[in-house]
Amino acid sequence: MPHVVVIGAGQAGSSCVAKLRAEGFDGDITLVGGEPVPPYQRPPLSKAYLLGDMAEERLYLRPASFYADNTIDLRLSTRATAIDPVGKTVTLENTDVLTYDHLVLTTGSHPRTLPSAIGGDLGNVFSVRDLADADAMAPAFSDGKKALIIGGGYIGLEAAAVAAKRGVSVTLVEMADRILQRVAAPETADYFRDLHASHGVNIVEGVGLERLIGDDVVTGAVLTDGTTLDIDFAVVGVGIAPATILAEGAGLTIDNGIATNSFGQTSDPAIWAAGDCASAPLDGHQIRIESVGNAIDQAEVVAKNIAGIETPYVPKPWFWSDQYNCKLQIAGLNIGYDAVYVRKTGDAQSHWYYKGDQLIAVDAMNDPRNYMIGKRLIEAGKSPAPDLIIDPDTDMKALLKA
Repeated sequence: MPHVVVIGAGQAGSSCVAKLRAEGFDGDITLVGGEPVPPYQRPPLSKAYLLGDMAEERLYLRPASFYADNTIDLRLSTRATAIDPVGKTVTLENTDVLTYDHLVLTTGSHPRTLPSAIGGDLGNVFSVRDLADADAMAPAFSDGKKALIIGGGYIGLEAAAVAAKRGVSVTLVEMADRILQRVAAPETADYFRDLHASHGVNIVEGVGLERLIGDDVVTGAVLTDGTTLDIDFAVVGVGIAPATILAEGAGLTIDNGIATNSFGQTSDPAIWAAGDCASAPLDGHQIRIESVGNAIDQAEVVAKNIAGIETPYVPKPWFWSDQYNCKLQIAGLNIGYDAVYVRKTGDAQSHWYYKGDQLIAVDAMNDPRNYMIGKRLIEAGKSPAPDLIIDPDTDMKALLKA
């Protein structure tokens, strides 16, 4: 009986084992996860869960009973320590050894942290990656506290929004010239800068953190422009890195994460990878997409291929972010864009990215209709003339038939 071992019990890992059973795979399946709870969704950790609007059980991707009901051996509070690709075994931290026919790495990513030399290991300095992180920081988000958010990407902005809604006085610092510099156009950055300013968040751009101050617990911060802040806690949102240590130890090829082919296989044909830890080929490059949609799609393609249903992975990137009363939805990848066109209809707004004459991505703020139209246009390879996009009288749905 073939045995599939999946290491990493997050969105990708859960999606992979569920899809294996859905596709009729009747061999043994073991899902190994380092946390004590069943696989859960992570995006709400920095949004609804941190606000107290979502109970822990609602985070779970599937009921705990799902795994037993589908004869999936779910091993929680367990970490893999080594892979032997020759013997096809995985060693766990409790010294158990699992033998596999197929191994799937869905190890995800980990947040980049601040060096201890500048106060990164002080108390009340938080990152947002897992349930334990969110639980640890939740008590700090209380009325009248002062917070420093380090990093102006989506994680930092989401944390700033939650803090402001909880009555926290928030300063956010971004060492780059502007917030969202790596991931969005200036037009989108302007939109969210204004949104945060309207809620009292002080965003400081082009300024970094020199060091955090405190004995055991953080009490202040010195910025690179010499400004000193009194703070009660800090949230670090300076990006994530793919979790590749196990893959490296197994001698797998690493290229912007664990390199896979279009079917999800690594450089070892018996080992597969999916989710934040994995990169896939696109336009001659190995790209890694940090999103829920990618984790699900990539993991399900791997499951299909293991089950014998030959299926290439075709990325269809989509992302979202919730800040205050704004829902941002993103379709496509804006890599290499050279023009952005803004469409406004009432309170809704969308930004359309073009590379030459090709539509490649859309940012939609409180504009779900145009988000869906943009997503369908991109997937169909259709690129309407920009003057149609910005014309408020254009029947956008008609563009799908053009």
